[in-house]
Amino acid sequence: MTVRDVILRDATGDDARALAAIYGHHVLHGSGTFEETPPSDGEMGVRLASVLGRGLPYIVADGIVGFAYAAPFRPRAAYRYTVEDSVYVAPDQHGRGVGRALLGEVVARCEALGLRQMVAVIGDSGNAASIGLHRSMGFEMKGVTPAVGFKHDRWLDVVWMQRPLNAGAAEPPTGPGLDLEGR
Repeated sequence: MTVRDVILRDATGDDARALAAIYGHHVLHGSGTFEETPPSDGEMGVRLASVLGRGLPYIVADGIVGFAYAAPFRPRAAYRYTVEDSVYVAPDQHGRGVGRALLGEVVARCEALGLRQMVAVIGDSGNAASIGLHRSMGFEMKGVTPAVGFKHDRWLDVVWMQRPLNAGAAEPPTGPGLDLEGR
């Protein structure tokens, strides 16, 4: 599969089981998420509904070989123009352009919403695939918080990367941003 072959679509509630399977693998075997217990299909459905309920993108690569979404960065009103992205790809699909296609679509949709910043909070400074993907999509390294997570019997860092959307911080936003207080 090349990036040309990746067919993207909006996620639906019917996708919760497939999302949970992909994410569960990363929870159990990876260091990109600091969760240690895979969420149930039902919990993944709740998380999906929360993202979609805010009007934010939650995208799957058809056949559900990966997914990506944007969620509010933090709950305070001043963060209403900033989102955090998440990208997860099935282990047998790495290196085929799935993550790049998914993240590109999430970035484009967030720009269409008038948002101004996207932050990547990447588990494990050794997570070269995620760091490389984000760098290739215009994210810049902003810092590393060392040894803040402990998983798989080792300390893990958090890597902070950021990408401006639209005019970024070059000018004030014009739209209302995300509704963070009302949800």
